[in-house]
Amino acid sequence: MVFAEQLPEPENAAAGREGGGMLTVDLDAVEVNWHALAHQIVPAECGAVVKANAYGLGLEAVTARLAAAGCNTFFVADTTEARRVRGSAHHATIYVLNGVLPADAAACVELNARPVINSMAELAEWDAFTAAQNWHGGAALHVDTGMNRLGMSAAEAAALAPRLETENHGITLLMSHLACAELADHPLNGSQITLFRELRLLYQGVPASLANSSGIFLGAAAHFDLARPGAALYGINPTPGQRNPMRCVVEMTGRVLQLRSVEQGDTVGYGATWTAQRPSRIAVVALGYADGVLRAASGSGRGHGGAIIAGKRCPFVGRISMDLVTIDVTDLAEGAVRRNDSATLIGEEITIDDIAASAGTIGYEILTRLGQRCRRVYRGA
Repeated sequence: MVFAEQLPEPENAAAGREGGGMLTVDLDAVEVNWHALAHQIVPAECGAVVKANAYGLGLEAVTARLAAAGCNTFFVADTTEARRVRGSAHHATIYVLNGVLPADAAACVELNARPVINSMAELAEWDAFTAAQNWHGGAALHVDTGMNRLGMSAAEAAALAPRLETENHGITLLMSHLACAELADHPLNGSQITLFRELRLLYQGVPASLANSSGIFLGAAAHFDLARPGAALYGINPTPGQRNPMRCVVEMTGRVLQLRSVEQGDTVGYGATWTAQRPSRIAVVALGYADGVLRAASGSGRGHGGAIIAGKRCPFVGRISMDLVTIDVTDLAEGAVRRNDSATLIGEEITIDDIAASAGTIGYEILTRLGQRCRRVYRGA
């Protein structure tokens, strides 16, 4: 089944969707990916990270599908996202990764969402608030084991552990975050796993969570009680350099607006960065960096980004602009592509990771920027 997304949108979105691109999200593939990851970590639980609007693919649709598939624990960035998850997963456990500022505490109670406590000061504020509200909904304790981003220090966590026997902090999860999990041989993985295992021994009876998407593939030592996959759910390869074990989730297509002939020596696009080395045919497609096709993927004739047109991969030429991308279709048979034909920028053999590599970035950035103006449809909903 395929249907259009029914979420609120800007007033001018309809016109853009009629003439612009299409972003197709395969919810069946999201579910298959979640089950595959869950199988990988048995007997640990598999949660799901749905922050940043489920990595740009639609928080409500993704959350509802995963909840129906059996996912019981979701991770979001803030209470605004927690509110949206709660609307789609009424009985799920929701953790708020960015913690809780004083202004957000009441929302955590209202939504029955659990903040991820990132410092001793934050823990003291949260304790005072929950005591005043007589609320016992729980919270996670985030310990920094090497990322040096959010989280209390390992020494602080070790000092806090004995106090749990006499003080009720409502800690329902001990967690940390791997810094280099996608690099399986990086020494920081081993040191973080070892340190977290030592801390976990101090928190007897408290479930522990360390592994992200790539962390799941580091082996059982990283799994603990709960894994938090995000990117892998949406088709990004969690094992770079190896075959992607995940199903493709996203397809992005745009319409050919015009075909034009370019003489040898003519240039294409802003800055005249590409010069035709032969008489060429150029397809102009209605997608650009406003749709998440990053300008950094612009073609220079050296095999950067490209699209599938008439079944063949064709390279970008010239600079990607806000609304348009120009594609060299010279090698296609005459008449193989016409105005209003479809060009696939993500899908078929072009993956999220491929287009990220062409732009010199990572799949995470591509996903979260995709298709803000595109007509969005869901398969398998």
